[in-house]
Amino acid sequence: MNTLTNVTYKDDPTIFAWELMNEPRCVSDPTGDKLQAWIEEMAVYIKSIDPKHLVEIGLEGFYGPSTPNRVQFNPNTYAQQVGTDFTRNHQVLGIDFASVHIYADSWISQEISEAHIPFVKSWMEAHIEDAENVLNMPVVFGEFGVSSKDPGYNSSFRDTLIGTVYKAVLDSTKKGGSGGGSLLWQLFPEGTDYMDDGYAIVISNSPSTSNIISLQSTRLATFNSLCSWKCHWGCKKKHTLETFMYHDDL
Repeated sequence: MNTLTNVTYKDDPTIFAWELMNEPRCVSDPTGDKLQAWIEEMAVYIKSIDPKHLVEIGLEGFYGPSTPNRVQFNPNTYAQQVGTDFTRNHQVLGIDFASVHIYADSWISQEISEAHIPFVKSWMEAHIEDAENVLNMPVVFGEFGVSSKDPGYNSSFRDTLIGTVYKAVLDSTKKGGSGGGSLLWQLFPEGTDYMDDGYAIVISNSPSTSNIISLQSTRLATFNSLCSWKCHWGCKKKHTLETFMYHDDL
C-alpha cells in the first residue's frame, strides 16, 4: 500500500515493473537449474498477485550453458559459473522484458582500460540481437556506469562510456529493434554526496555528462513522437531519421 496515496502497489499506475531480485546468482549450482526453478516459481507468483504490471528478473546478463556459442561475449570465464543463463532465464512464462547490466570496471578490470569500450559495444549488440531474434522481447540495460574510484578514472572516459551505451540504444530504437532503454547508475541530487559509492553523478557538478543525458532524452522523445506505436513493440518502420537524430543541436 502506498501510504501517501492509499493505492495498493498492484494497482499503482506509477509503477513500471517488478524486479524479482537485483543481480541474482546461484554459485552453488553452475548448471543454472536452481535459479531457473526459482525464477519460474516467482514470476508466476508475482503475476498471480499483480497481472497488470510488467515483470523482469534483474539479471546481469551473463550467458550460460543453454547457449555455449554466446559465452564468448561474457566478460570472463567466471561469469559462466554463477548459475545464471541470460537466454534460458528470460524464456520463463511471466517475464516480460530482458534485463542486463553493464559494469566493465567490475568484470574486466578495475583500472580504466581501452578494452572497456569495445566490450560494452559487443555486450550490448549481442543482447539486443538475442532479445530480438531469440526472445522476441525488449531488453533494458537496467544499470550501467563507471566508478570514480577506479584507477585511471576521468570524467571524459565516463562521458565516452555513457555515449557508447546511449548510441547503441538509439540505433536499435531507430530500427524498431529490441533495445528498450538504459538506466544510468546513478544520479544524485546535491547534498547527498556522502552516500556516493563511486558511481554517483551530481548533475550540477557534471555539465558535460548532463548535456549527454539531456540530448539522449531529446532524441528518444523526438523519435517516439513520430512513431504511431500501433504495431509490435518494435515498429520496424522504414522512416529514416538519420538526418537529425545525431544532430547535436536537436
